[in-house]
Amino acid sequence: MATEVLMPRQGQSVESCIIIGWKVKEGDTVAQGQALCEVETDKATFEVEAPAAGTVLGVFYPAGSDVPVLKVIAAIGKPGEDVSLLRPAAEAAETKPETGNVKPEAKAAAPAVTVSNFKVQDSGLSSGVSPRARKLAASKGIDASALAGSGPDGRVIERDVKAALEGKAPLSPAAKAKLASIPNLGSGIGGRILAADIQTLSATPAPAPAPAVPAVSYSVEQMGALKEIAVKGVRKLVAGRMLSSMQTTAQLTMHTSADARTILAARKKFKDSADKGGITINDLVLYAVAQTLVNFPDLNAYWLGEKIVQFENVHLGFAVDTPRGLMVPVIRFANKLSLEEMAAESKRLGAACIKGTVDPDALKGGTFTVTNLGAAGIEMFTPVLNAPEVGILGICAILPKPVMKKDGGVEFIPHIGLSITFNHCATDGAPAGRFLAAMRQKLADLAF
Repeated sequence: MATEVLMPRQGQSVESCIIIGWKVKEGDTVAQGQALCEVETDKATFEVEAPAAGTVLGVFYPAGSDVPVLKVIAAIGKPGEDVSLLRPAAEAAETKPETGNVKPEAKAAAPAVTVSNFKVQDSGLSSGVSPRARKLAASKGIDASALAGSGPDGRVIERDVKAALEGKAPLSPAAKAKLASIPNLGSGIGGRILAADIQTLSATPAPAPAPAVPAVSYSVEQMGALKEIAVKGVRKLVAGRMLSSMQTTAQLTMHTSADARTILAARKKFKDSADKGGITINDLVLYAVAQTLVNFPDLNAYWLGEKIVQFENVHLGFAVDTPRGLMVPVIRFANKLSLEEMAAESKRLGAACIKGTVDPDALKGGTFTVTNLGAAGIEMFTPVLNAPEVGILGICAILPKPVMKKDGGVEFIPHIGLSITFNHCATDGAPAGRFLAAMRQKLADLAF
């Protein structure tokens, strides 16, 4: 009997993976453990290995397909074996990659979406809705297509619907009917839906809101050489999350700077040390943030609309620039780690993100985020919240700053820039300002 090759599950939050490319084709002979294809989630890439030795009898999804986990993507067995029963339904098998030489998928009239005939549907904010999410949304009267998805390629998954339901009371049939009048994108800043954009069933239809992306025309003849890049994978996920963050939170940024002489001296000391040479300025800042944040529960928190959740421990996310886009791995219980442990964990997670081998579960559950653009010489910037987190701290370049001395003279002292963005729905400027003041003191007083 032929052996099924399943799309593996990579972490509890992953519902599907995209097949980047096949390393084998039908008719090839493979050994057990041999790489068959390379796939990616919204967070990492990995290889799918052959579960048994034999001949590849069927490859059921082409490169570019977005396939739910635990679906059969190929079959291995003896030449001549019948694998027709293992093939997915015809509609799922027709899932095509996003390339210009593939015919567009034919639209069926009101198709029933099931696991066996999965079909990505287009929506204003995501690249589809998972079957479980669609079922839950329908039962609760939620328009799933209007939600910002956190699944692969921005797909709306079950946890997105649950998040939307947080704190909501059941809807009456009339309320459910009015749900259809709410547009996916509004006429406000960043596509925010304003009161004027919402139509009641009895009202005269209002003009459609301006599209989020302007219509433009371009061609090689007009513009010269150009390159089109499909927005998918991590890039699409980041775009969806950033837009959702700006639409659903009241973000305010404040800037300051801190005396950097202590951390510069510590970095120089560690650089000359045999066992601590790998500790960086970023590690020192992460350590200072974790130690300071425990005293500011207003910022070490989630904003969930109807409630605020404050955390006793710091689960510190930090932004990592990777070839696939921005990733934010999380250092668990960062407030309980030593500087050496913090440095080791940040390097381990950062390397895994860059290689594309990071565990998807390591990219969720943060309570506060740090993003560092100091190496790029950025003096100040406005970080965007990693919602539902209440705060994010931007680390800027170390630059000389004139400071007045007691005798009236001026001394140039190196300062590191700090930019905090916080959700004004959850906290106010005074607590955020006190946090920045505490960070300035902590960075000046660090001792090892």
